[in-house]
Amino acid sequence: MTMKTMLISLLLGFGCMVQPTGSANADEPKLDVKSSATIRDILADAVGKRVSVRFASGEELEGAVVKVGDSVVHLAKLSRRDFYDAVVRIDTISAVILRVRDR
Repeated sequence: MTMKTMLISLLLGFGCMVQPTGSANADEPKLDVKSSATIRDILADAVGKRVSVRFASGEELEGAVVKVGDSVVHLAKLSRRDFYDAVVRIDTISAVILRVRDR
């Protein structure tokens, strides 16, 4: 095999491994937040999913959203707290952290 043939084979092989940037961004999941959204709306959209909620004090709780009421949210299967659930006042939550992509 000549050096030129080997170089072309190498470049073609490398080209097959590179993913085009346009298709990677097109398939990426997005968090769609409307301008009128509230913490309650975000939590209601996350029922059945795991979220972390952060309080103004900096403390965080991570769990699965079970039910969202007018003023409280029920989180089940709390992280690092086996056998516990939590009921949290929505007005004490300063941020909701959600996983939206795998990579």
